[in-house]
Amino acid sequence: MKKLLSKRIRSIRKKINTNKFYNIYDAISILKECCSCKFIESVEVSVNLNMDIKKSEKSIIGYSVLPHGIGRDIIVAVFADKEDALLAKSCGANYVGMYDLADKIKTKRFNFDVVISAPSSMFLVNTIENILISRCLMPSISFGTISSDIEKSVKIAKSGQIIYRNDKYGIVHSVIGKVDFPNDHLEENLNVFIGSLKKLKYIPYGVNNSFIKKITLSTTMGGGIMIDQYTLQV
Repeated sequence: MKKLLSKRIRSIRKKINTNKFYNIYDAISILKECCSCKFIESVEVSVNLNMDIKKSEKSIIGYSVLPHGIGRDIIVAVFADKEDALLAKSCGANYVGMYDLADKIKTKRFNFDVVISAPSSMFLVNTIENILISRCLMPSISFGTISSDIEKSVKIAKSGQIIYRNDKYGIVHSVIGKVDFPNDHLEENLNVFIGSLKKLKYIPYGVNNSFIKKITLSTTMGGGIMIDQYTLQV
């Protein structure tokens, strides 16, 4: 028996042409028109990379600091002690600790968005690297999450830093804001995110010349809209 679509889904499908590439301005407006949930939905982007997953030995991994944040508090955990721990707490880090924080991560029941470590704490972080790597949370000098300036790193993370990697299908997913953001804020966040992808220094073997194959915007409960890349300012 064919499953009947809800009234909300039928309404969304009438407004979105799944075979069309929309300019970014129209896409954001249509996404907002399609929102009918009782909560404020997130706006998400999915970027299909033109890479051969079978040939690529390593993942695409990078970070971006979105100028307008993602619409919620970014949960930051910091491995530090003594003065660095006090600094991290004063800057708004949600979790600060050493062995107690490592034990929490070992339970795999945590919801951190960013993990930061002082260089002197990496001996402990390395004992749980498998868990952190699987969640794309392993501190890195390249991402500014291994830092002697804990105060600066926490402030940057809380301001809108996101870390991403491709999934097993070669797609990178990220949240770029909420539907109640002004249109220009969502557009700017998307431009910065796509720009960070294009500027990655390391491109694995198996990626073709046209790095980004397709960009799709969607909301938490809405349909996907394909974006015309040439309407982005990157």
